Amino acid sequence: MALLSFRGAPVTWASILLDHSLGGIKPGERVMIKGERIGWPLMEVLERRVIQAGGLPDVLLVPPNNERGRAWSSAMGRHGAAEQLGAVPAWHRARYEAMDKYVEVLGAEDPARYAGLTAPQFQSIVSADKPYTDLRLAKPWVITLYPTPGFAAMEGLEFEEYTRFLVGASTVDPRPLKDAEEVLAPLFERAQSIRIETVDPRDGRELTLRMSLAPSRPALSYGLRNFPDGEVFTSPDANTVEGEIFVDLPVHYGGRDIRGIHLRFASGRIVEYSAQEGGEQLAAIIETDAGSHRLGEVALGMNPGLERVLKHPLLVEKVGGTLHIAIGSSYEICYVEAPGSEEGKRRIAELEASGALNRSAQHVDIVADFRPGGCGRRVFLDEQEVVPRNGVWVPR
Repeated sequence: MALLSFRGAPVTWASILLDHSLGGIKPGERVMIKGERIGWPLMEVLERRVIQAGGLPDVLLVPPNNERGRAWSSAMGRHGAAEQLGAVPAWHRARYEAMDKYVEVLGAEDPARYAGLTAPQFQSIVSADKPYTDLRLAKPWVITLYPTPGFAAMEGLEFEEYTRFLVGASTVDPRPLKDAEEVLAPLFERAQSIRIETVDPRDGRELTLRMSLAPSRPALSYGLRNFPDGEVFTSPDANTVEGEIFVDLPVHYGGRDIRGIHLRFASGRIVEYSAQEGGEQLAAIIETDAGSHRLGEVALGMNPGLERVLKHPLLVEKVGGTLHIAIGSSYEICYVEAPGSEEGKRRIAELEASGALNRSAQHVDIVADFRPGGCGRRVFLDEQEVVPRNGVWVPR
């Protein structure tokens, strides 16, 4: 089923991304629109809407063997030498520096084309792309997920069913999510710590993970960065993460599934890890650099409309009643309101020097289910327990 068979869907979808997520397009603003050719029906509408608003679209078509349009494709990872990986063309940086806003349309023609890399090959590509990820995150950005047969097959769904679900979720006004998220915001703002309790189904052990939120501030996500959306997230003091967690929901990363993850932290570092499926891929993520042994985010999924659990990270982390943590880089916005200001830069430098703010080439979300039947048990912000109810988290 083609996306265009949904009358008006691309126009509605593009309007939400440009007007709501990016706050509108002003004359002269340069907007990067990035994605594979298979996502062109939506990218074309985005391009036209940017032009009509007086903006300047920079359409970046991604080769089908390049996951998310990184600086290099899987071919460079497989066959390139270290000096080649380090020689990213200057125009690539200039392109990212020149843009004012960024829209990424995720949709793979064939996810297998960037699967099968060894851990060093995978790590080399991610590391080479880190400077450009930083440039992107410093500007207004939004990422959305486009239905493709390859992604439908990855989820084990018929393309028509997958398309209907994804287009439906991506053309709903995201603003009502804000109301539920604003209930939790004061709890996160006051909290000095968060405690997460899960159970390891392999042996029935109850696990506890603790971390400080003392330097942190919450971010509400209701279509401003991802779409579909719905989460309250923050970045902890990465030095303080202690204990264990089991994560049960599957995630698809680098062309492979990872499922049943166990992590143990000591003094802020992952000192033990395993996965029931995709252990090699998990190891490739964690062993990328020093920062990928640490934590960069903790968040609560707040979208009650995403009842079906799919494997793509953009979707599974938003499911109402889930919790996710991210292996790798922290978000500057979760420590200061204006990271680009002089005061913000000073504070960020302090937090980075102390290790509270984590830097890494990785940022990989892994998700635990706190709904009935999941591995999640309890979540506390200081001593205030929060629980999932009707697809959103609320104070008990």
